[in-house]
Amino acid sequence: MHQELPEYVLTDFNLDTIHTQTLVLITIREYFTLREMYGQGFVDRLEKELRTSLYQTAKNNKTTTIQTHKVGPGVTAFLVLQDSNPADIAYGYKVQARIALEGIMLRHTGIGIDLGMGFASVPCHQKDSCTTIIAQALKDARRMESRPLDMNALSISSRFNTILTQKLISAHYQPIYDFRTSTTLGWEALARGPEGSSFRSPFMLFETAEELGRLFALEKLCREAAVKNIGTLSDNQKLFLNIHPKTMADPLFSPGHTLELLEKANLTADNIVFEITERHSVQDFDLFYRALDHYRNQGFQIAVDDAGAGYAGLSLIAELQPDYIKLDKSLIDDIHKDPVKRALVETTVTFADKIGSRIIAEGIEYKAQAICLKDIGIHCGQGYFLAKPTYPKPQVSDECKNLKAVRDISSNITCSRPIGDLAQAPHAEKLDCKVSQVDEFFRKNNQFSNIVVVEDDIPKGILMEYHLNRQLSSQYGIALYHKRSIVSIMDDKPLVVDMETPVEQAARSAMQREHFKTYDDLIVTKKGRLYGVVTVQALLNALAEIQVEMAKGTNPLTGLPGNVAIEQEVERRIKQNESFSIIYGDLDHFKVYNDTYGFKNGDRIIKLAADIMSWAMQKHAPQDAQLCHIGGDDFVLITTPESVSRICTSITRCFARLVNQCYCAEDRARGWIKAKGRDGKEREYPLVTISLGVIEVFGKCSLMEIGERAAHIKKYAKTIPGNSVAIDRRSAIGNESTVLIEQE
Repeated sequence: MHQELPEYVLTDFNLDTIHTQTLVLITIREYFTLREMYGQGFVDRLEKELRTSLYQTAKNNKTTTIQTHKVGPGVTAFLVLQDSNPADIAYGYKVQARIALEGIMLRHTGIGIDLGMGFASVPCHQKDSCTTIIAQALKDARRMESRPLDMNALSISSRFNTILTQKLISAHYQPIYDFRTSTTLGWEALARGPEGSSFRSPFMLFETAEELGRLFALEKLCREAAVKNIGTLSDNQKLFLNIHPKTMADPLFSPGHTLELLEKANLTADNIVFEITERHSVQDFDLFYRALDHYRNQGFQIAVDDAGAGYAGLSLIAELQPDYIKLDKSLIDDIHKDPVKRALVETTVTFADKIGSRIIAEGIEYKAQAICLKDIGIHCGQGYFLAKPTYPKPQVSDECKNLKAVRDISSNITCSRPIGDLAQAPHAEKLDCKVSQVDEFFRKNNQFSNIVVVEDDIPKGILMEYHLNRQLSSQYGIALYHKRSIVSIMDDKPLVVDMETPVEQAARSAMQREHFKTYDDLIVTKKGRLYGVVTVQALLNALAEIQVEMAKGTNPLTGLPGNVAIEQEVERRIKQNESFSIIYGDLDHFKVYNDTYGFKNGDRIIKLAADIMSWAMQKHAPQDAQLCHIGGDDFVLITTPESVSRICTSITRCFARLVNQCYCAEDRARGWIKAKGRDGKEREYPLVTISLGVIEVFGKCSLMEIGERAAHIKKYAKTIPGNSVAIDRRSAIGNESTVLIEQE
């Protein structure tokens, strides 16, 4: 017996006075059992997700916005325009709702969701009879829901059978990328129904096939389309095909059929990996093992799909020892923000290595996720960031191919902007702030991911929102922490950097933290006081911009070409038998200045040297002269021997005059600074000067010979006090030489 609904609930339904409507009823059948086992909060979440799914389905169907009503525990009803068979309408909403709720169920309970559906036609009527009409429709829908579903009575069944008989299944392909070898491992084939049909979705296809007992027929058709249209694969590339263990029990199953398909497509068993989802495997172990044995005996490889979604544990995977383990999207979502997920995936990668399997991370949608996974050491990945499923099979995006781990990026960059340029305005709280206040702040301010805890503007800790949520979502989290101060839950050892710290140095420090802190935000200070915060995502973006500049062959600070340009220009001149000179510029006492005045002022001196050398080259050298920035405070200028003297004189004189502006009045007046050297002892150091070493090249020689001669002359130039020039007067490299070094 169902409890009578109050009249105000019945009057909430908006009847259409012109068109016939369908009242759809969706029920969570195990509602009371789930509430008893997992609590009221869990079933409330299921009901909320159910409503969200119904709204989204209506939106996807381009239906007028629906209004859902709770008409009983775990029972939701709504009205929708009756534009087709009422049973088909209700069935479509039920399938989409089951897909939406199953993820939550599996993550928390390890079992699927059982939904019921009922429906009733609601003819157009005037408002005054609303309550009577809705009450009768609900009664009819409840009666319908209590009966077994007769799939053959649905027109959707005939449409599905038409798809099978006319073979209206196509295959889209999504690439799987090997992050360790930077190559495409293969493609997963994904079934698609007729375009413009509700069966376009593979979820609807396979849900209906299972209800009708036509699973094997559908899967066979999908497999044929996938193999036929994949095109050429290299010997090491794979085609991933989904297989349902239940198909092994189908009387139409014919061993060897897949091998026949492959032979026609010029493929072999080595090219094929069968994905068997855990959600089906644990329900019938006999079928699961039969599927594995059958295909392995024929030479196919096996992948376990949906690992981590709640269908089975690592013990099952260890027993099966699949060739590939595909991690469910739920483990990859926000992995760059969640240290628990990162630790879990990292452990799974280690586990897979030990049992001889490889991990494929599914659902990679953003660059930050991909970088995080690459840092972890994941074997392979798949998702929209790499490429969306389509036909013909797509290639992995260039952005993914050029992806670098944070450590790879930061270790190859020697000069960049200060971290202070990336800092965002922080939100700070004092030590006595309550956790309940912090919780309320995050709820109302989505733009903040952290709160910095300060005492007299000096950072004492940081609290990331995800960490707060994890603590409060535990069984007694709110009771334990809500009334405590923020100190009880904050990280009291955050990464704090000065605003003038180079971006790449800050990135290296961030990556050296404990794994669970790797992606926490950084605190930026100015003279020890809070200045701002920087997210790891902002760090990654800044490093990526620098990497792009470096890929162009330019130094990100000076904009000058680098080592590649130098080698190309030298080799070109040697090949054309040109006589040319190379001027090597190096700053003296630069490290002491950098340590004393800070990175930002250090960059200023490097830029000054670059500008002066560029000006001297343009004034005195021919048009084909080239200035390059090797990195740090080292420069190379390639020009003609005739222009060397004038160029060097201009550089040393101009630098000596202008570098004084980079010092305070006191240091400038006395001509030296007091600072600690590499040995840690404090002493007096001269102001920064520039040393120029010059060699001449003519004739056939190697880059190694040039390098050896250059190292000698550079070392000699730096022994000369002040701004100096040392010209190698030996015969040009490529000729017999006599030793003579001249100091200018």
